[in-house]
Amino acid sequence: EVQLQASGGGLVQAGGPLRLSCAASGFTFDDYTVGWFRQAPGKAREDVSCYSRGDGGTYYSPSVKGRFTITDAKAQNTVYLQMSGLKPDDTAVYYCVRLKRYSSDCRDSHVDYWGKGTLVTVSS
Repeated sequence: EVQLQASGGGLVQAGGPLRLSCAASGFTFDDYTVGWFRQAPGKAREDVSCYSRGDGGTYYSPSVKGRFTITDAKAQNTVYLQMSGLKPDDTAVYYCVRLKRYSSDCRDSHVDYWGKGTLVTVSS
């Protein structure tokens, strides 16, 4: 059974850092692209970042590029989203996802598994 367990959300002041974790199980991590999407209150869901362990490829949405970094705990099937310079606009529920096999296209139409979200709230 595919499982994606996201954790690490919380309340943080604007400008501060926060790290999210996604523990994946039930599939061969090297064969898939995993990543993060988010949904803010009243807004559409949007991509944040995706990562492929197989070729090391990474993607960041323009809204987070330069502030967020996705990293891989290679000894474990865990990816982290290190967020810095947080803004109130980053407030959202963040979801860990897995893309369909052979896909590295970080769009929600390419997601085949969604984990339960973790709430990030950035205060001004």
